[in-house]
Amino acid sequence: MASLNKVILIGNLTADPELRQTQNGISVTSFSIAVQRRYVKQGETQGQQTADFINIVAWRQQAEFITRYFKKGKPILICGTLQSRTWTDQQGNKRYATEVVADEVGFVDSKPQSTSQSDNTAYVPDVYNTPTFASNDATPKFEEVNDDDNLPF
Repeated sequence: MASLNKVILIGNLTADPELRQTQNGISVTSFSIAVQRRYVKQGETQGQQTADFINIVAWRQQAEFITRYFKKGKPILICGTLQSRTWTDQQGNKRYATEVVADEVGFVDSKPQSTSQSDNTAYVPDVYNTPTFASNDATPKFEEVNDDDNLPF
């Protein structure tokens, strides 16, 4: 029987993530993100939104990356797996947790503009400029194909 465990989420951090170390010196961070979800109440035609709060845990380089670049309220992309675990607390109660273990993390926002830029001009990549040709002749040379049977597609 085939199975698949893949979670992809985009949400906002509910608090600043804190980097911790295990007894073996492995970096780890646990935090939650708020993810918007739409729903429609019975008898209504308009959809409403609510937020689900999803617990995330990240290890090693992912944990260090998150704590360095993400703060409360910032959007984050999480790709990972869903994990559930159980344990017995100090009072003898059985406890349960379900969380997403982050395998990949990414930015959702674009990089902020630098403050040294005084005008509001946007960056335009060279791709949109007029093409240039290596030869001295400014007009490109194309070979005419007379027979469609010789085309590779």
